[in-house]
Amino acid sequence: MADLFDLASEAQKERGGAPLAARMRPRTLDEFVGQEAIIGKGRLLRRAIEADRLSSLIFYGPPGCGKTTLAQIIANTTGGNFRVLSAVTSGVADIREILKFARDELKLYGRKTVLFIDEIHRFNKGQQDALLPAVEDGTIILIGATTENPFFEVNGALLSRSRIFRLQALSADDIYLLLQRCIDDERGMKEYHAQIDEAALRHWADVCGGDARTAYNALELAVITTEPGADGIRHIDLAIAEESIQQRNVSYDKKGDWHYDVISAFIKSMRGSDPDAVLHWLARMTEAGENPEFIARRIIICAAEDVGLADPTALLVATAAAEAVHYVGWPEARIALAEAAVYVACAPKSNAAYLGIDAAIADIHGKPFSGVPLHLRDASYRGAKQFGHGKGYRYPHDYPGHYIPQQYLPDEFSGRIYYKPSNNGREQRISELLQRLRGEKENIDKE
Repeated sequence: MADLFDLASEAQKERGGAPLAARMRPRTLDEFVGQEAIIGKGRLLRRAIEADRLSSLIFYGPPGCGKTTLAQIIANTTGGNFRVLSAVTSGVADIREILKFARDELKLYGRKTVLFIDEIHRFNKGQQDALLPAVEDGTIILIGATTENPFFEVNGALLSRSRIFRLQALSADDIYLLLQRCIDDERGMKEYHAQIDEAALRHWADVCGGDARTAYNALELAVITTEPGADGIRHIDLAIAEESIQQRNVSYDKKGDWHYDVISAFIKSMRGSDPDAVLHWLARMTEAGENPEFIARRIIICAAEDVGLADPTALLVATAAAEAVHYVGWPEARIALAEAAVYVACAPKSNAAYLGIDAAIADIHGKPFSGVPLHLRDASYRGAKQFGHGKGYRYPHDYPGHYIPQQYLPDEFSGRIYYKPSNNGREQRISELLQRLRGEKENIDKE
């Protein structure tokens, strides 16, 4: 029996038309929705497009945010030639053919060529290098579109000759406006006489994750698979809308900015003692299939760096979770990771040990060092005692309280204090202890 998706496919074939997202692609800047920060009235990119005075560009942003649409608008407004390549299917031979065409057009007719390359991050270094001379001498104006961070995926030479514009995921209100437009548009769904409830439109706009293409596909699927009533109207309610888009679109990429931004938010939430935010970001990584070992490592680092000796158990819990992850993997790993992350979030915080080791490292690189003091050197190997190794060392367990003040730092660093415990958690007791011990040592030094 045919399901919802089979019916949609058959209806699409019968119509013989392009998908709704392609048909509704804005043709002018005035039709374009969203990205006000870069193409709003008076913005640099808008002025350059309207004046047909473009330099090479790279559009960087998530799927469905308008990268290809902006390239199409430029194609409609430019006075030069416009050519398109897909980095998925094109090679160096295709690039060379277009570059030859571009040189001939410039030489014979004085016309520049705008070359749009979709998914430019998929071009390897050799393919990107083939573009460089033509970009540099102005033979072509390159427009690249990528969902990956261009600073990682595009050659530095191309980046230095291009202006990068970062596009953001569309807001729910942006998506809602786009969906409203297409209902009665000749290019959209007008022929279907659809009546779509407000709740259905809002659902698509909310669930699509800022991807206009996903929202369009859901609306089209719902409309063309719904039989018209006796009045010829196809009524789309919330139930149909929910059926047409089965799951919320989780925005995440495991190699690009989302990978780094989400883990950053996760760590900052643990450091900021917000377990609810911690679980939100962990859930987002869990649903995206992030590497669980990567998450576990970050929890361990946070336990050591941000909790420290205020609650030493945090590090034990974090390392135990990492061990559990090693044995169980997804999806059960989420339980151990959640336990550790929440523990770290709720633990008292201190970065005193972290600051201390960094301060000590800075001193090592910034001050001279005459060597380990004689009384601290190893006296166990042959001839060591003859050189005075260990002479004058006082064994703490031979003294009351198992403590005796003596110098442990090198001479050049004597009196330096690196570890400054906080008053949080267990570290408060450590602070009180060190105040007493350091006080005794100062008194001895004065004597």
